[in-house]
Amino acid sequence: MSLLVLLLAVSAAACLGFGFVLQQNVARDAPPSDFLSFRLLLDLMRVPRWLGGTALMVAGMALGAVALGNGEISLVEPLLATNLLFALALSRRQTGQPVGRQGWAGLVLLAGGVSTFILAGRPRGGTAVTDPVRHWLILGVMVGVALALAGWAKRSRTTWSPVLLATAAGLLYGVQDALTRVSSIRFREGGFTELFTGGHPYAVLALGVTGLLLVQSAFETAPLRMSLPALTAAQPLAGILCGVGFLGDRLHTDTGALAWEAAGLAAIVGGIVLLGMHPAMPCGTAEERPVRDLQRN
Repeated sequence: MSLLVLLLAVSAAACLGFGFVLQQNVARDAPPSDFLSFRLLLDLMRVPRWLGGTALMVAGMALGAVALGNGEISLVEPLLATNLLFALALSRRQTGQPVGRQGWAGLVLLAGGVSTFILAGRPRGGTAVTDPVRHWLILGVMVGVALALAGWAKRSRTTWSPVLLATAAGLLYGVQDALTRVSSIRFREGGFTELFTGGHPYAVLALGVTGLLLVQSAFETAPLRMSLPALTAAQPLAGILCGVGFLGDRLHTDTGALAWEAAGLAAIVGGIVLLGMHPAMPCGTAEERPVRDLQRN
């Protein structure tokens, strides 16, 4: 593994984790009527703290894009999942909660899962799939699932809506990471002309804005401990699927390696859940907001 890719991915994770916490600190006080409306983003833009969190998130995405340009998505995505460690660190500072057994167990599971998956799978580059049907089928399925989850959350307006929205956003961000990787390849091959003659950079922008709206709506309606685990778990899984599915990433596929890779991914998800549900994660007014407020409009 390249030291540059490691440093870029971990730096991106730090920016993302800190940015998510700052965004949720503000979004939790947004009016319920802004749920899944672009008015929510317009209202949040007036708050400097939210703009600071968004700047950190954009910086994290930029660093992640550079990491994706220099390394396989199946390698970078598990490292980006460590953003939850940095989110917990900032949340712990804000709340004064100790790490405790749950925090240490989640840390060990997440760090151990990332290490296990990378060591067992040994992600490496290969030849990207040229079949456009397979390419767009994988992307279409994941975007379709994300939109279905968002639609379900909007219709149901239950306490599970933030989880559904965060999962949908995570899927979109995973697809965005895959298209960012494709855009980086096109740029290296033909510069800006090759980059902007394809639809990938525009899809990256559209996915980013849509994902941002879904994430902020999830932050608005529930504490971070409900939304961030789903977001953090869905993104690497979607990214790895794209990487293996059509970007040409290769993993070891013998029986032993597959077993360890599955165990690593399970540990990553388990660590994400433990850390995301940690008492240090901020709750604020969103946790006390009655379900009937989510059912307005």
